[in-house]
Parts: sequence; structure tokens; C-alpha cells
Amino acid sequence: MKAVYKDTVIAEAPKDELIYIEGNWYFPMSGVNQEYITKSDTQYTCPWKGDCQYYNVTVGGSTSEDAMFGYPTAKDSAIDRVKHDFRNHVAFWQDVSVKE
Repeated sequence: MKAVYKDTVIAEAPKDELIYIEGNWYFPMSGVNQEYITKSDTQYTCPWKGDCQYYNVTVGGSTSEDAMFGYPTAKDSAIDRVKHDFRNHVAFWQDVSVKE
């Protein structure tokens, strides 16, 4: 599967390496092209997953703020609930589309 922004592949991984949570596909961080992302200062805490880390996605001078997110310190109870350790995974939204 691929996460695409402005016709550029931001992340890519086989579907069996992704985790599906609440309508979002979470890619392993190892499949993310680091040259297109920067950490965001946006803060959010999910009541059941824990602290969220957002990232901005930039391609060719165009930036989608907070378009990538993950839970690097996810709560153990969230991992139990999902039945997968998703701490080293990220999902996309806004202007980034996920395609098979």
C-alpha cells in the first residue's frame, strides 16, 4: 500500500505490515520516506491511545500540516485493545491519500 501526497509516495509497505485502527491504515515508520516529513509542534492526547505525535508532509514546497500522525508511546491498554503494537507506525489524513 502507498500513502501519496502531490503524486509523490510518502510511505509504502505491504498491506500485511499495516495495522488498521479506526478507519486509518498505520504504516510502519520504516516504510516512510523521511525526506518528506518533519515533526509538528501540534499536541493531542487520545483518551485511549495516549499522546499523539504529528508530522508535516512537504513535497516540492507544498506542505500539508499535521498530515501524518502516530502514537510512539501508546498506552499498553491500547495495544491490548488493537492486538498489535502500533507504537512504531503512523497514519495519514487530510491531503495524503492511501492507496492499494
